[in-house]
Amino acid sequence: MSDGRTQGGESLLFLTDEQLRQGSEAMFFAYRGFTADPDRILDDLAYGRAHHRAIHFINRAPGTTVNNLLTILGVTKQSLNRVLRTLVEDGLVESRVGHADKRERHLHLTDAGRALEARLSDAQRARMRAAYREAGPEAVSGFRQVLEAMMDPELRRVYTRLRDGV
Repeated sequence: MSDGRTQGGESLLFLTDEQLRQGSEAMFFAYRGFTADPDRILDDLAYGRAHHRAIHFINRAPGTTVNNLLTILGVTKQSLNRVLRTLVEDGLVESRVGHADKRERHLHLTDAGRALEARLSDAQRARMRAAYREAGPEAVSGFRQVLEAMMDPELRRVYTRLRDGV
């Protein structure tokens, strides 16, 4: 790539419908691979991807509120409450009453929750590390730019805050 906009003589600004379809399909199959290892771990515990996402984001922001988690995950309160109830009952998540606002519930992983999160994330990081290593640093940077450009603006702001630890 000489100017960052061409690859193999094709302008990346003018992709055909077929090239876009291939990109969509590649993303679909990549997502299947990305979730395959954690899915096997979760299946053994009778959990699903919703449990994984909750555990992941509670780990990323210990003490996050239920409302914040609802915003990040984009699920209904009823759906999230089912997932959280299971995780709390199984000793993976603690729900603590807020200090400033007693109506708020702040979520924290227990030691067992952190151990499960590590198993799930380690599996995904190993797959991503291998793919990034194979693709190279320019591809990794470009991939991140594409993913961020595909995000809805409000979700990009949420992602940016998480990424920056804000």
